[in-house]
Amino acid sequence: MPNSSSIVLSARALERTVTRMADEILERNDGTDGLVLVGIQRRGVQIAERIAARIESSEGVRVPLGALDITLYRDDLQTVGPRPVVGKTLIPIALDGRNVVIVDDVLFTGRTIRAALDELADFGRPARVGLAVLIDRGGRELPIQPDVVGTHVEAPHGARVDVFVKELDGKDEVVLTSGGTA
Repeated sequence: MPNSSSIVLSARALERTVTRMADEILERNDGTDGLVLVGIQRRGVQIAERIAARIESSEGVRVPLGALDITLYRDDLQTVGPRPVVGKTLIPIALDGRNVVIVDDVLFTGRTIRAALDELADFGRPARVGLAVLIDRGGRELPIQPDVVGTHVEAPHGARVDVFVKELDGKDEVVLTSGGTA
């Protein structure tokens, strides 16, 4: 059976979605005081950078921005292979007592977020940890729910939700691909 693809978010829709997410993060955290954004490698970092840019544009404040690579915190690390590719983790500021918002591109089973929480704990004890995701596709295996959602996508079992960002992929787009192999 051939794959069928549909665009979930165009470049313009993705831009509007990120702007709305930035506004919602500000509302939920009562502004920028003590706020830190931490993106999950790979595309969560780019989404977090865009949210930080929108916040800076609207509030005139540059929110501290970090990056997590959760590879070594995965509960399925043994299935990744003998030499997993590990990206950069950078937490530029002490997290103790701060409001940290983890940013990711797609929330599915919740296992990536569980790994991110485990790694984040190595960097201090935030006052609060929130979760912002561009796409919530459902299908949770763990009791993890986002605080801020760009959009919900009904993705059938075996389907893929692919987020493309200009910085890594040369285009901004979210695509749902179903059928064939996932």
